[in-house]
Amino acid sequence: MPSPSRAPSWLRRLAPLSGGVALSLLLHVSAHADDLRVGFMPGPYRDAFTHGIEPQLKKLGYSVKYVEFSQGVQPNDAVERGQIDANIFQHSLYLNATNKQQGFDLVPVVHVPTPPMGLYSRRHKTLDAVPEGATVTLPADPVNAARALNILAAIGWVTLKPGVSPLSVSERDIASNTKRLKIVPLDAAQAPRSLADADLAAVQGNFAVASGLKLTEALKLEDMTLPYVNVVAVKRRNESAKFAKDIATAYQSPEFQKFFRANPVWAGYRLPDYFSP
Repeated sequence: MPSPSRAPSWLRRLAPLSGGVALSLLLHVSAHADDLRVGFMPGPYRDAFTHGIEPQLKKLGYSVKYVEFSQGVQPNDAVERGQIDANIFQHSLYLNATNKQQGFDLVPVVHVPTPPMGLYSRRHKTLDAVPEGATVTLPADPVNAARALNILAAIGWVTLKPGVSPLSVSERDIASNTKRLKIVPLDAAQAPRSLADADLAAVQGNFAVASGLKLTEALKLEDMTLPYVNVVAVKRRNESAKFAKDIATAYQSPEFQKFFRANPVWAGYRLPDYFSP
């Protein structure tokens, strides 16, 4: 810290104040001087934020800094450590699972438009064309493996053991496999690449969009329920912070809803419940 003679005039004026009051004012100034740092994985969420949310935040005086990550746990670790203020890439079940596994303390503040997971193929044009014994890749993490297995169950190819928790499900929880599928778990980000070798791949929506796959090209999309709609996540102590509330308000605004619906690229997304009919 600079000596009193070299310190800025506003800092010297804090000197006569009690330590607690001075620190409070200093933190207040710092909070408004810093950029709003937001983390993303590959996918559509940064584009929606850049063009639909950032303009609203700039009007409120924020300067947004974008941070890109390549692995699923990294954005949560960065929020936990205070390296970024918020991230946008995950649904609440994944958030809760990483909180439990990693000891994080993150919370969702608002849902965001989310592309559903789907079954994609480069070898087959329809589900009826998929042969018995086909190879299917699906996410290795339990939460998203459950989503993929539920798609396969919805089309009658597998059944799952009753009472399986979506936080711990794996291919071992398949009760019957009538199509004799070969299930291959892999890192979710690798799913689009696996289409070169597999008959089918269960691809999370963000990775599908990032790799150039169209939701309309999926042989089957999941019936996405609310726990799988993605969220903006922040540290629990920031749940009521002004920046968190401002981000949530921007997503819920009529301006963002109009912007999002006007872009045909985002057709097929699961919209949050706050979107107007």
